[in-house]
Amino acid sequence: MDQRHTGRAGLLGCLQAKGAAQMGSSSEPLSRGLYAQVEPYDSGFLKVSDVHTIYYEQSGNPQGHPVVFLHGGPGAGTSPGNRRFFDPEFYRIVLFDQRGAGRSTPHACLEQNTTWDLVADIEKLREHLDIPEWQVFGGSWGSTLALAYSQEHPDKVTGLVLRGIFLLRKKELDWFYEGGAAAIFPDAWEPFRDFIPEDERNCFIDAYNKRLTSSDPIVQVEAAKRWTMWEMMTAHLIQNNDNIKRGEDDNFSLAFARIENHYFVNKGFLPSDSFLLDNVDKIRHIKAFIVQGRYDVCCPMISAWDLHKAWPEAEFKVVPDAGHSANEVGIAAELRSATEKLRDLLRK
Repeated sequence: MDQRHTGRAGLLGCLQAKGAAQMGSSSEPLSRGLYAQVEPYDSGFLKVSDVHTIYYEQSGNPQGHPVVFLHGGPGAGTSPGNRRFFDPEFYRIVLFDQRGAGRSTPHACLEQNTTWDLVADIEKLREHLDIPEWQVFGGSWGSTLALAYSQEHPDKVTGLVLRGIFLLRKKELDWFYEGGAAAIFPDAWEPFRDFIPEDERNCFIDAYNKRLTSSDPIVQVEAAKRWTMWEMMTAHLIQNNDNIKRGEDDNFSLAFARIENHYFVNKGFLPSDSFLLDNVDKIRHIKAFIVQGRYDVCCPMISAWDLHKAWPEAEFKVVPDAGHSANEVGIAAELRSATEKLRDLLRK
Protein backbone atom coordinates (compact mmCIF):
# COMPACT_ATOMS: atom_id res chain seq x y z
CA MET A 1 0.00 0.00 0.00
CA ASP A 2 1.22 3.43 -0.94
CA GLN A 3 1.57 5.42 2.28
CA ARG A 4 3.18 8.84 2.03
CA HIS A 5 3.07 10.36 5.49
CA THR A 6 5.37 10.39 8.46
CA GLY A 7 2.82 9.26 11.00
CA ARG A 8 4.11 10.67 14.25
CA ALA A 9 4.29 14.32 13.29
CA GLY A 10 0.71 14.35 12.01
CA LEU A 11 -0.42 12.30 14.98
CA LEU A 12 1.03 14.58 17.63
CA GLY A 13 -0.29 17.60 15.73
CA CYS A 14 -3.75 16.09 15.89
CA LEU A 15 -3.49 15.39 19.58
CA GLN A 16 -2.87 19.01 19.97
CA ALA A 17 -4.93 20.46 17.60
CA LYS A 18 -33.64 -5.47 -7.08
CA GLY A 19 -32.49 -9.02 -8.10
CA ALA A 20 -33.14 -12.64 -7.23
CA ALA A 21 -31.20 -13.85 -4.24
CA GLN A 22 -28.52 -16.34 -5.22
CA MET A 23 -26.10 -18.33 -3.14
CA GLY A 24 -22.99 -20.16 -4.24
CA SER A 25 -21.05 -20.04 -7.46
CA SER A 26 -22.60 -18.71 -10.65
CA SER A 27 -23.10 -21.08 -13.58
CA GLU A 28 -21.61 -18.37 -15.80
CA PRO A 29 -17.83 -18.41 -16.26
CA LEU A 30 -16.09 -15.72 -14.24
CA SER A 31 -13.29 -13.53 -15.53
CA ARG A 32 -10.34 -14.69 -13.48
CA GLY A 33 -8.32 -11.72 -12.40
CA LEU A 34 -8.92 -8.01 -12.36
CA TYR A 35 -8.66 -5.20 -14.89
CA ALA A 36 -5.27 -3.83 -15.90
CA GLN A 37 -3.85 -1.08 -13.74
CA VAL A 38 -4.85 2.47 -14.68
CA GLU A 39 -3.47 5.77 -13.45
CA PRO A 40 -5.59 8.64 -12.10
CA TYR A 41 -6.50 11.44 -14.46
CA ASP A 42 -7.29 13.68 -11.49
CA SER A 43 -6.39 13.85 -7.82
CA GLY A 44 -6.66 16.39 -5.05
CA PHE A 45 -7.42 17.21 -1.45
CA LEU A 46 -10.77 18.30 -0.03
CA LYS A 47 -11.03 20.07 3.31
CA VAL A 48 -13.99 18.46 5.08
CA SER A 49 -13.70 20.05 8.54
CA ASP A 50 -11.57 22.49 10.48
CA VAL A 51 -9.33 19.51 11.34
CA HIS A 52 -9.47 17.08 8.41
CA THR A 53 -8.51 17.16 4.74
CA ILE A 54 -9.12 14.05 2.64
CA TYR A 55 -7.19 12.81 -0.40
CA TYR A 56 -9.21 11.71 -3.45
CA GLU A 57 -8.48 10.55 -6.99
CA GLN A 58 -10.36 9.74 -10.17
CA SER A 59 -9.44 7.21 -12.83
CA GLY A 60 -11.09 5.38 -15.72
CA ASN A 61 -13.56 7.20 -17.97
CA PRO A 62 -14.18 10.86 -16.98
CA GLN A 63 -17.59 10.62 -18.71
CA GLY A 64 -18.37 7.18 -17.30
CA HIS A 65 -20.76 5.99 -14.60
CA PRO A 66 -19.37 7.06 -11.23
CA VAL A 67 -18.42 4.49 -8.59
CA VAL A 68 -16.92 5.25 -5.20
CA PHE A 69 -14.61 2.76 -3.49
CA LEU A 70 -14.84 2.67 0.32
CA HIS A 71 -11.73 1.19 1.91
CA GLY A 72 -11.55 -0.96 5.01
CA GLY A 73 -10.19 -0.68 8.51
CA PRO A 74 -11.30 1.95 9.27
CA GLY A 75 -7.86 3.42 8.83
CA ALA A 76 -6.45 1.25 6.03
CA GLY A 77 -6.44 3.84 3.25
CA THR A 78 -6.64 3.10 -0.48
CA SER A 79 -4.05 1.58 -2.80
CA PRO A 80 -3.64 1.64 -6.60
CA GLY A 81 -4.92 -1.93 -6.92
CA ASN A 82 -8.35 -0.83 -5.69
CA ARG A 83 -8.98 0.69 -9.13
CA ARG A 84 -8.76 -2.74 -10.77
CA PHE A 85 -12.21 -4.02 -9.76
CA PHE A 86 -13.87 -1.72 -12.31
CA ASP A 87 -14.03 -1.59 -16.10
CA PRO A 88 -12.05 1.62 -16.77
CA GLU A 89 -13.77 2.19 -20.11
CA PHE A 90 -17.19 2.28 -18.44
CA TYR A 91 -16.64 3.55 -14.91
CA ARG A 92 -15.51 6.88 -13.50
CA ILE A 93 -13.62 5.39 -10.55
CA VAL A 94 -13.41 7.49 -7.38
CA LEU A 95 -11.10 6.50 -4.53
CA PHE A 96 -10.54 8.49 -1.35
CA ASP A 97 -8.72 8.05 1.93
CA GLN A 98 -11.03 8.38 4.92
CA ARG A 99 -10.21 10.73 7.79
CA GLY A 100 -6.75 10.08 9.22
CA ALA A 101 -5.92 7.32 6.71
CA GLY A 102 -3.58 7.08 3.75
CA ARG A 103 -2.72 10.50 2.35
CA SER A 104 -5.47 12.30 4.24
CA THR A 105 -4.38 14.64 7.02
CA PRO A 106 -3.79 14.79 9.93
CA HIS A 107 -2.44 11.24 9.89
CA ALA A 108 -3.99 8.78 12.39
CA CYS A 109 -6.13 11.56 13.90
CA LEU A 110 -9.08 10.51 16.08
CA GLU A 111 -10.59 13.95 16.62
CA GLN A 112 -13.81 14.54 14.65
CA ASN A 113 -13.54 10.98 13.31
CA THR A 114 -16.82 9.04 13.46
CA THR A 115 -18.94 6.96 11.10
CA TRP A 116 -21.27 9.90 10.56
CA ASP A 117 -18.38 12.25 9.83
CA LEU A 118 -17.32 9.82 7.08
CA VAL A 119 -20.87 9.56 5.72
CA ALA A 120 -20.93 13.36 5.52
CA ASP A 121 -17.52 13.35 3.81
CA ILE A 122 -18.79 10.99 1.09
CA GLU A 123 -21.57 13.45 0.36
CA LYS A 124 -19.16 16.40 0.37
CA LEU A 125 -16.92 14.58 -2.09
CA ARG A 126 -19.86 13.65 -4.35
CA GLU A 127 -20.95 17.27 -4.45
CA HIS A 128 -17.39 18.53 -4.93
CA LEU A 129 -17.01 16.26 -7.98
CA ASP A 130 -20.45 17.30 -9.30
CA ILE A 131 -21.72 13.71 -9.31
CA PRO A 132 -25.55 13.38 -9.08
CA GLU A 133 -25.49 9.72 -7.97
CA TRP A 134 -23.03 6.85 -7.91
CA GLN A 135 -22.45 3.17 -7.36
CA VAL A 136 -20.96 2.27 -3.96
CA PHE A 137 -18.38 -0.49 -3.46
CA GLY A 138 -17.03 -1.48 -0.05
CA GLY A 139 -15.54 -4.44 1.76
CA SER A 140 -15.02 -5.25 5.44
CA TRP A 141 -15.32 -1.86 7.22
CA GLY A 142 -16.05 -0.52 3.74
CA SER A 143 -19.23 -2.64 3.73
CA THR A 144 -20.22 -1.11 7.08
CA LEU A 145 -19.70 2.39 5.77
CA ALA A 146 -21.42 1.57 2.46
CA LEU A 147 -24.51 0.38 4.33
CA ALA A 148 -24.52 3.41 6.64
CA TYR A 149 -24.08 5.83 3.71
CA SER A 150 -26.68 4.20 1.46
CA GLN A 151 -29.23 4.02 4.28
CA GLU A 152 -28.68 7.73 4.94
CA HIS A 153 -28.66 8.73 1.24
CA PRO A 154 -30.49 5.99 -0.72
CA ASP A 155 -31.42 8.41 -3.49
CA LYS A 156 -27.74 8.92 -4.30
CA VAL A 157 -26.89 5.22 -4.75
CA THR A 158 -27.33 3.40 -8.10
CA GLY A 159 -26.00 0.03 -6.92
CA LEU A 160 -24.05 -1.66 -4.13
CA VAL A 161 -21.23 -4.19 -4.09
CA LEU A 162 -20.45 -5.41 -0.57
CA ARG A 163 -17.70 -7.84 0.49
CA GLY A 164 -16.67 -9.44 3.78
CA ILE A 165 -19.70 -8.14 5.65
CA PHE A 166 -19.03 -6.34 8.92
CA LEU A 167 -22.05 -5.05 10.85
CA LEU A 168 -20.03 -3.87 13.84
CA ARG A 169 -22.02 -5.87 16.35
CA LYS A 170 -20.64 -6.83 19.75
CA LYS A 171 -20.50 -10.52 18.87
CA GLU A 172 -18.34 -9.74 15.82
CA LEU A 173 -15.86 -7.71 17.84
CA ASP A 174 -15.80 -10.31 20.61
CA TRP A 175 -15.10 -13.06 18.08
CA PHE A 176 -12.07 -11.37 16.61
CA TYR A 177 -10.61 -9.45 19.55
CA GLU A 178 -11.58 -11.40 22.64
CA GLY A 179 -10.41 -14.91 21.82
CA GLY A 180 -12.75 -16.53 19.26
CA ALA A 181 -10.54 -16.30 16.20
CA ALA A 182 -7.58 -17.23 18.40
CA ALA A 183 -8.76 -20.84 18.24
CA ILE A 184 -7.93 -20.86 14.51
CA PHE A 185 -4.80 -18.67 14.59
CA PRO A 186 -3.24 -19.28 18.03
CA ASP A 187 0.22 -18.53 16.66
CA ALA A 188 -0.86 -15.08 15.45
CA TRP A 189 -2.95 -14.45 18.59
CA GLU A 190 -0.22 -14.92 21.18
CA PRO A 191 1.87 -11.82 20.30
CA PHE A 192 -1.34 -9.75 20.29
CA ARG A 193 -2.39 -11.22 23.65
CA ASP A 194 1.01 -11.14 25.33
CA PHE A 195 1.46 -7.38 24.82
CA ILE A 196 -1.32 -6.86 27.39
CA PRO A 197 -0.75 -7.68 31.09
CA GLU A 198 -2.85 -10.58 32.38
CA ASP A 199 -4.88 -8.36 34.69
CA GLU A 200 -6.14 -6.30 31.68
CA ARG A 201 -7.10 -9.18 29.42
CA ASN A 202 -10.80 -9.05 30.27
CA CYS A 203 -11.21 -6.64 27.31
CA PHE A 204 -8.42 -6.42 24.75
CA ILE A 205 -10.10 -3.59 22.82
CA ASP A 206 -10.07 -1.39 25.93
CA ALA A 207 -6.56 -2.43 26.89
CA TYR A 208 -5.21 -1.59 23.44
CA ASN A 209 -7.11 1.69 23.44
CA LYS A 210 -5.18 2.78 26.51
CA ARG A 211 -1.88 2.14 24.71
CA LEU A 212 -2.89 3.41 21.27
CA THR A 213 -3.81 6.75 22.85
CA SER A 214 -0.76 6.84 25.14
CA SER A 215 1.23 10.08 25.41
CA ASP A 216 4.33 8.00 24.61
CA PRO A 217 4.76 7.60 20.83
CA ILE A 218 6.91 4.49 21.33
CA VAL A 219 4.08 2.76 23.19
CA GLN A 220 1.63 3.82 20.50
CA VAL A 221 3.77 2.39 17.72
CA GLU A 222 4.38 -0.94 19.42
CA ALA A 223 0.69 -1.34 20.25
CA ALA A 224 -0.23 -0.36 16.70
CA LYS A 225 2.09 -2.96 15.17
CA ARG A 226 0.77 -5.73 17.44
CA TRP A 227 -2.86 -4.80 16.66
CA THR A 228 -2.24 -4.53 12.92
CA MET A 229 -0.16 -7.70 12.64
CA TRP A 230 -2.97 -9.74 14.23
CA GLU A 231 -5.36 -8.70 11.46
CA MET A 232 -2.82 -8.97 8.64
CA MET A 233 -1.99 -12.55 9.65
CA THR A 234 -5.64 -13.65 9.62
CA ALA A 235 -6.98 -11.90 6.51
CA HIS A 236 -6.27 -14.64 3.95
CA LEU A 237 -7.22 -18.31 3.79
CA ILE A 238 -3.54 -18.97 3.08
CA GLN A 239 -1.38 -16.43 4.91
CA ASN A 240 -0.02 -13.76 2.57
CA ASN A 241 3.49 -12.50 3.28
CA ASP A 242 3.01 -9.20 1.44
CA ASN A 243 -0.03 -8.47 3.58
CA ILE A 244 1.80 -9.41 6.76
CA LYS A 245 4.61 -6.98 5.92
CA ARG A 246 2.15 -4.11 6.15
CA GLY A 247 1.91 -4.81 9.86
CA GLU A 248 5.61 -4.02 10.19
CA ASP A 249 5.15 -0.49 8.78
CA ASP A 250 4.97 2.06 11.62
CA ASN A 251 3.18 4.62 9.49
CA PHE A 252 0.49 2.30 8.16
CA SER A 253 0.01 0.58 11.51
CA LEU A 254 -0.48 3.82 13.46
CA ALA A 255 -3.43 4.92 11.35
CA PHE A 256 -4.88 1.44 10.95
CA ALA A 257 -4.75 0.47 14.63
CA ARG A 258 -5.58 3.83 16.22
CA ILE A 259 -8.56 4.55 14.00
CA GLU A 260 -9.88 0.99 13.99
CA ASN A 261 -9.66 0.71 17.76
CA HIS A 262 -11.25 4.17 18.19
CA TYR A 263 -14.29 3.05 16.19
CA PHE A 264 -14.57 -0.27 17.99
CA VAL A 265 -14.34 1.24 21.48
CA ASN A 266 -17.22 3.48 20.42
CA LYS A 267 -19.27 0.63 18.89
CA GLY A 268 -18.97 2.18 15.47
CA PHE A 269 -20.87 5.25 16.65
CA LEU A 270 -24.05 3.35 15.71
CA PRO A 271 -27.25 3.92 17.75
CA SER A 272 -27.81 0.19 18.37
CA ASP A 273 -26.12 -3.17 17.87
CA SER A 274 -28.47 -4.16 15.03
CA PHE A 275 -28.77 -0.70 13.46
CA LEU A 276 -27.58 -1.61 9.95
CA LEU A 277 -29.84 -4.68 9.77
CA ASP A 278 -32.79 -2.76 11.18
CA ASN A 279 -32.58 -0.19 8.38
CA VAL A 280 -32.33 -2.50 5.37
CA ASP A 281 -35.81 -1.43 4.22
CA LYS A 282 -34.35 1.95 3.25
CA ILE A 283 -32.13 0.32 0.60
CA ARG A 284 -34.12 -2.79 -0.31
CA HIS A 285 -34.89 -1.34 -3.75
CA ILE A 286 -31.20 -0.85 -4.65
CA LYS A 287 -29.58 -3.52 -6.85
CA ALA A 288 -26.95 -5.09 -4.63
CA PHE A 289 -24.38 -7.87 -4.49
CA ILE A 290 -23.00 -9.50 -1.34
CA VAL A 291 -19.72 -11.42 -1.73
CA GLN A 292 -18.42 -13.45 1.22
CA GLY A 293 -15.50 -15.82 1.75
CA ARG A 294 -16.68 -19.02 3.44
CA TYR A 295 -13.63 -19.11 5.71
CA ASP A 296 -13.41 -15.42 6.56
CA VAL A 297 -11.97 -15.28 10.08
CA CYS A 298 -11.94 -11.48 10.40
CA CYS A 299 -15.60 -11.03 9.43
CA PRO A 300 -17.18 -14.49 9.78
CA MET A 301 -19.91 -15.50 7.36
CA ILE A 302 -22.68 -15.24 9.97
CA SER A 303 -22.84 -11.49 9.37
CA ALA A 304 -23.20 -11.89 5.60
CA TRP A 305 -25.79 -14.59 6.27
CA ASP A 306 -27.75 -12.32 8.61
CA LEU A 307 -27.67 -9.54 5.99
CA HIS A 308 -28.78 -12.00 3.30
CA LYS A 309 -31.70 -13.13 5.46
CA ALA A 310 -32.74 -9.54 6.09
CA TRP A 311 -32.19 -8.59 2.43
CA PRO A 312 -32.96 -11.62 0.21
CA GLU A 313 -33.36 -9.33 -2.81
CA ALA A 314 -29.59 -8.77 -2.87
CA GLU A 315 -27.58 -11.31 -4.87
CA PHE A 316 -25.57 -13.38 -2.39
CA LYS A 317 -22.38 -15.19 -3.41
CA VAL A 318 -20.31 -17.35 -1.07
CA VAL A 319 -16.78 -18.07 -2.24
CA PRO A 320 -16.03 -21.60 -1.01
CA ASP A 321 -12.23 -21.40 -0.99
CA ALA A 322 -11.53 -17.95 0.43
CA GLY A 323 -11.01 -16.00 3.62
CA HIS A 324 -11.41 -12.27 4.10
CA SER A 325 -9.25 -10.46 1.57
CA ALA A 326 -10.66 -8.88 -1.58
CA ASN A 327 -7.45 -9.94 -3.33
CA GLU A 328 -8.07 -13.67 -2.95
CA VAL A 329 -8.70 -15.13 -6.41
CA GLY A 330 -12.28 -16.31 -5.92
CA ILE A 331 -13.41 -13.15 -4.15
CA ALA A 332 -11.74 -10.87 -6.70
CA ALA A 333 -13.49 -12.75 -9.52
CA GLU A 334 -16.91 -12.38 -7.88
CA LEU A 335 -16.33 -8.68 -7.18
CA ARG A 336 -15.37 -8.06 -10.81
CA SER A 337 -18.43 -10.04 -11.90
CA ALA A 338 -20.67 -7.90 -9.68
CA THR A 339 -19.37 -4.62 -11.10
CA GLU A 340 -19.79 -6.02 -14.62
CA LYS A 341 -23.38 -7.06 -13.94
CA LEU A 342 -24.16 -3.57 -12.68
CA ARG A 343 -22.40 -2.13 -15.74
CA ASP A 344 -24.50 -4.27 -18.08
CA LEU A 345 -27.72 -3.26 -16.31
CA LEU A 346 -26.80 0.41 -16.67
CA ARG A 347 -26.08 -0.05 -20.38
CA LYS A 348 -29.61 -1.35 -21.06
